[in-house]
Amino acid sequence: MRRRLDGATAVVTGATSGIGLATSRLLADHGCRVVLVGRDQVALRRAARQTGGVECLVDLTSPDAADTVVRAAGGQVDLLVNNAGVGWAGPLEAMPADQLGSLVEINLVAPLRLTRAVLPRMLARGDGHLVLVSSIAGYMGVAGEAVYAATKAGLRAFADSLRLEAADRGIGVSLIVPGAVDTNFFRRRGQPYSRRLPRMASADAVAREVLHAVQRDTAEVFVPRWLRLPARLRGAVPRAVDVLQRRLG
Repeated sequence: MRRRLDGATAVVTGATSGIGLATSRLLADHGCRVVLVGRDQVALRRAARQTGGVECLVDLTSPDAADTVVRAAGGQVDLLVNNAGVGWAGPLEAMPADQLGSLVEINLVAPLRLTRAVLPRMLARGDGHLVLVSSIAGYMGVAGEAVYAATKAGLRAFADSLRLEAADRGIGVSLIVPGAVDTNFFRRRGQPYSRRLPRMASADAVAREVLHAVQRDTAEVFVPRWLRLPARLRGAVPRAVDVLQRRLG
């Protein structure tokens, strides 16, 4: 059965640009009341005008951020899209300690806290859907992005565990695994995307996969879908994949 979205309350983090904004637009087009979560007031207002959504200005690293988001949603969240994320590129020994903490807080701790905040009411209703936007880096490992990759791998393990906990309780859990996406992410991290593969996908393409995953209750979606192959190969022959990654850069 396809999940109905018309009239549902959807919370999207990182909703002011990139995948988050594209997903918010698409969910609004399908009848959702979208709660847009971001920390840039100007961008948040612009996103609200584009989607007709509800603004929720909050820093997700704040301990009470989850409560703020739930209040903005009116207490009930039918769909949660944990999308907010930041990156940093460079060798681990050069990474400032505050940057390390920020990546872990935003990419991993914030989704855990927010999911924990909305899950009890979903379970009480026996209905709801959780989406976690991970990355191919969470499967493959990426030189120069060790902490980012670790946070995304954490989301993968979290999604797998939640799916087992929520089995037969009416809660869907979907993990979205994009490769490189053509957004401001690389500009914000201070280093452009330079690898030959995978080629950049559009934010709209990822948003469509988020929508389909929710509608069909799909456990895991790679964008582009061929990325599933190297992810599986890493589990089977990790040394061979290491050699291939070094050659491809």
